[in-house]
Amino acid sequence: MTRTLPDMAPKAVQSLVPRVRAGLRRLARRQPTVRRIMHVTAKELARALDDDIYGAGYFGAGRDPLDRMGLSGYERYDRDTSNANAAAYVVWKHFDVRRTLDVGCATGFVVEALRELGTDATGSDVSQYAIDHPALGARGHLVWGDLTDRLPFKSGQFDLVTALETLEHLPPDVVPRALDELRRVTRGYLVCTIPSFGPNEHGPGGWFNVKVREERLDHYRSLGPGYEGPVPYDDLFRDEEGRPIEGHLTIASFGWWTRQFESAGFVRCGEVERRIHPDLARFGLTKYWNLYVLRAPDAPVPAAGIRSAADVADVERRFALDQRVADLADLAAVEAALGPRPA
Repeated sequence: MTRTLPDMAPKAVQSLVPRVRAGLRRLARRQPTVRRIMHVTAKELARALDDDIYGAGYFGAGRDPLDRMGLSGYERYDRDTSNANAAAYVVWKHFDVRRTLDVGCATGFVVEALRELGTDATGSDVSQYAIDHPALGARGHLVWGDLTDRLPFKSGQFDLVTALETLEHLPPDVVPRALDELRRVTRGYLVCTIPSFGPNEHGPGGWFNVKVREERLDHYRSLGPGYEGPVPYDDLFRDEEGRPIEGHLTIASFGWWTRQFESAGFVRCGEVERRIHPDLARFGLTKYWNLYVLRAPDAPVPAAGIRSAADVADVERRFALDQRVADLADLAAVEAALGPRPA
């Protein structure tokens, strides 16, 4: 029987791979320009491949909008379900900044909302699908970027960076590198929401539910407030396909995350978090968003009351935030953590 080229290719490729790799390695060592070209080419090839985690399906394409079927991702992904208006409002209301970056921006709804509020907002994401399907108002303002490598921005380029429901998607050993990169591009402030557990000195604490496997909940609850994590990979909560739910790889305590930020050169702004928590409670987001506000050491603590009551009311109307119904449990959690709001 005559063997065809496809029949021969696997064995031939296997024998060639080590020699080709060795040759490319030698060339890269001798020629810095070639090394840079190889690095860029590798990233572009990775971007060309379909992302089986954060591809079209993660953002609701091809799904029954009424049934997630236990899978990670969104039934539908839009400005409402992403809570982009609330995120943009919080940044606008509490920070006097001009240039912002949303890391893990997805299709850019936060960028779109911030630009409507007069902010020079940019977004970056590692999902090529998301970058290729931008929100209308974010077109031309989203770029592909890998937080674990190097974002395509200059050092100190932004007054404020947001990383909303993003950092938990990284494995624990990669978190320090990612935070160093956030510190590099931020000259002012960093606002994060990260699923966390345990006590929180600046607001409501977190819990283990839907973060660790159900059969392990009692074990982790028994560890008490001294346990800080991160939760081992095998104990992370899973979706119906057996993957960590929503791609969450780092589940840790408020204390653990605070130390990671401090190691990267950030200072936590508890007083600003305390200003923001009542807004999150009014929008029913306390139970979903575990908040961290950080600043560069030489950046001043943001002043309170930078927006007039009339402007705040106007933006709340424009973004339909005045129609949001607060969850009584959220309001109670914030009051328990911070005390009752002044009359």
